[in-house]
Amino acid sequence: MLQTRDLIWTLLFIGCAASIQVQITPTQGEISVGESKFFLCEVVGDATDIDWYAPSGEKIVSSQDVFVSRTDESTSTLTIYHATVDSSGNYKCVAKSADKEAQATVQVKIFQKISFKNAPSLQEFNEGDNADIVCDVVSSPPATIFWKHKGAKIHVAKDVRFKIMENAHLQIRGIKKTDEGMYTCEARVMARGEIDFRAIKVVINVLPTIRIRQAEVNATADIGTSAMLACDADGFPEPTVTWARNNVVLETDEKYSLNEDGSELLIKDVTKVDEGDYTCMAKNKAGEKEEEVSLNVFVTPRITYLNNQTASELQEHVTLTCEASGEPTPAITWSFGPRVFTEREQASWTRPDTYESLDGNVVVRSDARVSSLTLKYVQFSDAGQYLCTARNPIGQDSKNMYLEVRYSPKIQGPVTVYTWEGNSANISCEVLAHPGASVVWFRDGQQLPSANTTNIKIYSTPTASYLEITPESQNDFGSYNCTATNVIGSESKEFLMIQAEVPSAPTVEGVAPFSSTAMVNFEEPDSNGGVSVLRYKVDWRQPGQDWSSREFEVETGTNQIILTGLKPETAYEVKMAAVNGKGDGESSPSTPFTTKPIRYTFTTPPETSTPSIPPPTTLPLREPSAPKLEAKVQKKGNALKVNWVKQDDGGTPIKHYLVRYKPKHVSDWRPEIRVPHGSDHVLLQALDWNTEYEVYVVAENQQGKSKPAVVSFRTAMQPTAIPEVGGSGLGTGAIVGILMVVFLLLLVGVDVTCYFLNKCGLLMCIAVNFCGKTGPGAKGKDIEEGKAAFTKDESKEPIVEVRTEEANPPTQDGGAPTEPSETTPLTEAEPTSPDTTSPVVNSLPTAASNSTPGASERNTAAAVESAKSAAEASLPASAGSKDSGPAPAGATSSSTPDVGPLVDLSEGASLTVAPPKAATAASEPDAKAAEPKESTGSPSTASTAQADIKVAIDDKANANDAITKEANATETKEVKEVDAVPNSTTEVKTVPNEAPVANGNESKA
Repeated sequence: MLQTRDLIWTLLFIGCAASIQVQITPTQGEISVGESKFFLCEVVGDATDIDWYAPSGEKIVSSQDVFVSRTDESTSTLTIYHATVDSSGNYKCVAKSADKEAQATVQVKIFQKISFKNAPSLQEFNEGDNADIVCDVVSSPPATIFWKHKGAKIHVAKDVRFKIMENAHLQIRGIKKTDEGMYTCEARVMARGEIDFRAIKVVINVLPTIRIRQAEVNATADIGTSAMLACDADGFPEPTVTWARNNVVLETDEKYSLNEDGSELLIKDVTKVDEGDYTCMAKNKAGEKEEEVSLNVFVTPRITYLNNQTASELQEHVTLTCEASGEPTPAITWSFGPRVFTEREQASWTRPDTYESLDGNVVVRSDARVSSLTLKYVQFSDAGQYLCTARNPIGQDSKNMYLEVRYSPKIQGPVTVYTWEGNSANISCEVLAHPGASVVWFRDGQQLPSANTTNIKIYSTPTASYLEITPESQNDFGSYNCTATNVIGSESKEFLMIQAEVPSAPTVEGVAPFSSTAMVNFEEPDSNGGVSVLRYKVDWRQPGQDWSSREFEVETGTNQIILTGLKPETAYEVKMAAVNGKGDGESSPSTPFTTKPIRYTFTTPPETSTPSIPPPTTLPLREPSAPKLEAKVQKKGNALKVNWVKQDDGGTPIKHYLVRYKPKHVSDWRPEIRVPHGSDHVLLQALDWNTEYEVYVVAENQQGKSKPAVVSFRTAMQPTAIPEVGGSGLGTGAIVGILMVVFLLLLVGVDVTCYFLNKCGLLMCIAVNFCGKTGPGAKGKDIEEGKAAFTKDESKEPIVEVRTEEANPPTQDGGAPTEPSETTPLTEAEPTSPDTTSPVVNSLPTAASNSTPGASERNTAAAVESAKSAAEASLPASAGSKDSGPAPAGATSSSTPDVGPLVDLSEGASLTVAPPKAATAASEPDAKAAEPKESTGSPSTASTAQADIKVAIDDKANANDAITKEANATETKEVKEVDAVPNSTTEVKTVPNEAPVANGNESKA
């Protein structure tokens, strides 16, 4: 195997040595336009030169587009940069060595890859145009173009509207909105298997279309109303809507208001000059469209001229004139009280119901906006207020004028007056006259009242005179004369006063009985006696029993009386009598009847039909348009506020709005709500939770009602709440207050417990600092700790406390010191054993003991009188020496503890300690009187020794220095040696001025 391989290499070496071989890699080359590529020429054998030759045969010299480089002795590289179509051809590599030469060629093909030179990704067209979808493709060889729409290949044979042009564009004839979408332009080069595509979005713009909501809108001028013009525009893209009038674009200002999309133009405070045509313009990429909307402005009538006039009775004629303005032209009518006169209509005072005149005394004429009313042969009854009314289809205006007629008096009033003796009656003489007339009453030629008449009085008003007569006898009845006179003339009239009688009996026509009631039908009495019947008296009874009676007031137009409380199936009889002012009339004959048994009757009312009256139609007036609604659910959740915007009022003002609402699942509507015309909303409250409602709102004018505007909504879910107990609950503030009170009571309870158990807490602090008390047992605690109490002198001077202690402390055999309690007087002697010595008791009254009245009295017996009334302090003296005998039972003062007084340390003062016995005697004179004889044993010896104690203070500076030291140290004591009784020591303690302030309850010696 090794030998064969060596043989091959040997032969190859020999062959190479004999010739040169050239090989180009790659052997073929395809380059896309614009790309770069290199070719490697490898030479086998020794070659001195390796050269490249272009397809034209020229030797290639390195340039910017073609570069030749020799890597080593056997290889050379040809690089073609940014190939163009001219770079194609056969390139040759030639290797030379002395007289030997070898070459190799490579064919370079240049091709154009698929490239989309002009294929916009978004192409827009107008609906109906012949669309040319552009897709320009460059490639070599030329590519084949395919078109797809929404992923599906377009087959032009199936739809003649589609056509692929020679330039590969896609043409769509009469393109539609449905043709909009994504198109794909796909290019393929079969020779190379190359494919590429571009996605093109085709957008179809639609020319705007305008829908006018109402071609003609009516509005009323000069009443502060607004007019709404509206047009809805459709198209793609969404068109922009603007309004113009007389080629001037309208914008939002004080006069005009536009909504967000411009579809609604609101004209405020409409006047006559706003009438005319308005242009709605819609514009988008596809084009522009315009439509006209007409605004008709009507003006309510207004009377511009009407004046009062004056005439005299029987004047030939008088003419009243009324002028009015308005659009449309108003019709003018005249009225006088209930009578109405129109053009060419004549009226008669004698026939006011028909308003037809045979004599032509009243004539009405109208010309355009002026109307006149002519009265011929003026009568006094023509005087008064005349009403001129101007009407047109949208409203009316009225004004009054007064016609003054001067005429002689006209007397009116009832001629006869009925009364009876003793009953006053008035004879009314009503006078019509202009100017006013004076009235005089006469009887039998004598003016009333006369001197002989006391039962006649006269009352006068501007239009009437009343003669009040109280008949006293038959002579007062008869004729009375009323005479009225003014500057025009006079008139007289006779009045009669007639004696009145009781009424005659009414007639019972029949009785309609029922089970427990009866209806009595009757006829009024033939004669009422000259005065009105006031009531009817009805009597009824069962046969043979007493009459039951009842009076019924007279009711105009009713001749029926109902009796109640009757028994079923029972026979009765009834009679009636009329009652007037003079008295009861005769009763009618009794009429029997029998009540019915109890039974039940069911009746069905007959169906009634009401003829429908067609509403009047007046063009161009009509019913208003339905308002525009907006519903807003309130914060409560079950309340709704419905707002509306008034639309076309139909030419006449809106009178009111009618609102109805109900839950959708219920068939019955809630009660209708009538809202005034000036309102623009209604608030619906107390609605059901989580319920869908529908609301109808109708606008109504003089022509009728609009179609209902409908809005639906759903109320909120009912919020969860803590149910109330017993129908009421506590508020948050009440709950917080209760919790705070409970917490404070708990704190007070804890504080009181701490005060009594642990002698601490807020209550303890108040007792000590403000009341001057200590807690229970605090006094014994102070004595046990050996602390002295301090009280502050009012002179603000330092206080020295003197203590006397026994030199020999008590032994085990001696009696233990008795600790004073709250109830133990400090000045009383402690009982001691005969063979024991009394220990020294260092005891000063505390603030707590001084604050109680009992303790104050006990301490007063032991207090020492000082020059400046210093605070008291008591010290029990020694009970005696060891060899002293027991004190007699009756000698109470000898066993009383000796007291060391407080010492004044003021400047120049000296402290002298008086004998406790003397102090006791001085402070308790009553005790001396009770005990005139004192023991003279050993205790008196100790008292005599204590009387020699003296303490001198050299100067005030030393005292102040001692006070300063005492204030800075905690309970520091300064003790001075003084002469004392043997076996006894005296301690002097300086109390600073800053001692606690007394609470005012201390007793002062």
